[in-house]
Amino acid sequence: MPWIILVVSGMFEAVWSTALSKSEGFTKIIPILVFLFGATVSMGGLAYALKTIPVGTGYAVWVGIGAGTTVIWAFATGAETVSVLKVLFILGIVACVIGLKLVSD
Repeated sequence: MPWIILVVSGMFEAVWSTALSKSEGFTKIIPILVFLFGATVSMGGLAYALKTIPVGTGYAVWVGIGAGTTVIWAFATGAETVSVLKVLFILGIVACVIGLKLVSD
């Protein structure tokens, strides 16, 4: 269960980081509210997962999932252009996250 919560909280990292970019310096209320919700869920899930998952592994997985999800969302919405190298590097992050899960205690 902690791993599932860690993955979900990593995805919420993408929610809050995207909302933060849309808030235009904390001047738009809806993105600010989405940011606050996403950050709370993301950090809360990370804190829960780190009760049983080693901090180095848990944090690396959380950041990797958040970064990967953020870039995939940016590709899907057209906010960022897709390139072969970007896709390869995102796949590398995903492979590393899977590797960390496989070698963790």
